[in-house]
Amino acid sequence: MLRSFLALSVLLALVPQVSAATLEQMAGQMIIVGFEGDGVDDAGVEAVAGELAAGRLGGVMYLKKNVASLAAVREMNAMFRAAAPELPPFITLDQEGGAVERLTKDVGFAEIPNAATVAARNTPDEAEALYARMAAAIADQGFSVNFGPVADLDINPDNQIIARFGRSFSADPETVIAYDKAFIAAHRHAGLVTALKHFPGHGSSTADSHEGFVDITRTWSALELEPYRALVAQDMADMVMVGHLYHADYADGDGQTPSSLSPRWIDGVLRGELGFDGVVISDDLEMGAIRDHFSLQQTVTEAVRAGMDILLFSNTAKYRPGLSKEVLDILLAEGQADPAFAARIEQSYERIVTLKARLQ
Repeated sequence: MLRSFLALSVLLALVPQVSAATLEQMAGQMIIVGFEGDGVDDAGVEAVAGELAAGRLGGVMYLKKNVASLAAVREMNAMFRAAAPELPPFITLDQEGGAVERLTKDVGFAEIPNAATVAARNTPDEAEALYARMAAAIADQGFSVNFGPVADLDINPDNQIIARFGRSFSADPETVIAYDKAFIAAHRHAGLVTALKHFPGHGSSTADSHEGFVDITRTWSALELEPYRALVAQDMADMVMVGHLYHADYADGDGQTPSSLSPRWIDGVLRGELGFDGVVISDDLEMGAIRDHFSLQQTVTEAVRAGMDILLFSNTAKYRPGLSKEVLDILLAEGQADPAFAARIEQSYERIVTLKARLQ
């Protein structure tokens, strides 16, 4: 009861910021970017800290290149947190276990197996204990968001991005739900936010969206929504990460719109059918599936109009120090020209502030 009261008190304390924030401050919270550098004195690290302090950026994304040592990571994360103490940044990483890890044994971090191995060797309760140790260690480094668990079903054994690396817990939805819950509960206990991925389901696909356009029309089935349906209904979804997947039956406009830019998938299925009203975050918007087909202007405006709350850019395709400003300028110009777009920015800001209240 006391914990619930304190959480509510923190949230109420943040509410005035929602109405008082400028359009620039609201739009800034919608952007998470990758950065260059692996220490507090690096220009790229100082630059994103400055953007956080100015309220023009909502968070940062770590890749392995940013991890020189655990001590350096802790120093950078302390800098990022100090830059925005009132509305703490989302300090994010992918730490699933197995091949998908940013913190590794090379820097002294205790690695764990991939999801398939965890499910094969552990009950859900045992898995939760395993993930609790990992989550506590991640939190100790100063992170606030882990992009997991994977909610994809292990349907296609030849899948290049899920099955190949054992990233799914199972082909059975109930098994995936049980182990996803273990992962989420462990991270919540450590004070971390999680992100179910990759909506609407990457496990049956026959291609890799990192490389280009992925058509799931012939392989995807509604069964792949079941983990999302169950976890949303049980209030176990902090964020949902939307992949860059195309399905002809859910096509918008010219019929070439991936799920990450699709109102039918985000506002229609995820928010409408499944009832999710939390934060929706994109998969990396610099993947080939997006970069090869859409301009930055199209990517940003279509994603927001589709219902996306956070735009994630790894800034790795062609590193640009000013990428976050480019994205912010697009959001501001569109918001100033279109009241409906500005209203979408405010909706996203309110969701983000509500979730960030848990990070205080």
